Amino acid sequence: MIIEIIKAILFGLVEGITEWLPVSSTGHMILVENWVSFAKTSEDFWKMFEVVIQLGAILAVVVIFWDKLWPWRIKNVKVKGKMAIEEKIVLKDGALDMWCKIIVACIPAAIVGIVFDDLIDRLFYHPIPVALALIIVGVIFIIIESTTGRRAPKIHSISQMSYSVVLLIGVAQTIAAIFPGTSRSGATIIGALLLGVSREVAAEFTFFLAVPVMFGASLLKAAKYILKGMSMGGLEWAILLVGCLVAFFVSLFIINFLMSYIKKHDFKIFGWYRILLGLLVILLLVLI
Repeated sequence: MIIEIIKAILFGLVEGITEWLPVSSTGHMILVENWVSFAKTSEDFWKMFEVVIQLGAILAVVVIFWDKLWPWRIKNVKVKGKMAIEEKIVLKDGALDMWCKIIVACIPAAIVGIVFDDLIDRLFYHPIPVALALIIVGVIFIIIESTTGRRAPKIHSISQMSYSVVLLIGVAQTIAAIFPGTSRSGATIIGALLLGVSREVAAEFTFFLAVPVMFGASLLKAAKYILKGMSMGGLEWAILLVGCLVAFFVSLFIINFLMSYIKKHDFKIFGWYRILLGLLVILLLVLI
């Protein structure tokens, strides 16, 4: 049991680090699972675990960006004809517009995920497709940062993003939904940079998109697991809980690190990392 819990900690570390960096958390989870897999759980549990563990990472986004994500605020209003002041719950300025944009950007990935989820699992959740996606998107990152990334961004806040821009970012996100190894954050950031969004806003919007997207994906996987008639034993509950908790605490650090890093640096280093990792995976698969 202790060995399985240690593996859960490892997966939580991998999830927490790679979910927010544009290097593909799903790709890393698939690759790590090929060498360090749970010995006492079913394949159905693993398929559910690798998605639901993202709930820990989501909670970190909610905690860090609570003031921006929570759309309500308390406003003091003077009662007409009286000296009393009432507290009234009102929408924050721009909150409705921001959440509408988040929802619009989520629609393409939601459609792909619901309709093609099982097919995508069968076709692409394997080391070679993941390695190729790591390399290809790494090259794209380097090219974009060497060209488009050098131009002054036109969009410096989510409020400046039009709904057409938001929808195109959502379409870019579907690439990650189809090809594990692409990176959800990587796809949305690349899409945003190409559309003239600043790095800071691109990263922030990516974090916000993760809340409904990853919650929905986790709910879908959990529902399928339950509908299959599957149930978790004590060990499986412990593995899932430990994985989520580790992913949460690691994500708190990584999100703050990335937001600080991109104020002074571009994303090229992540592109090179992706290429090297993809080549290493292919080399190991050939040699083993």
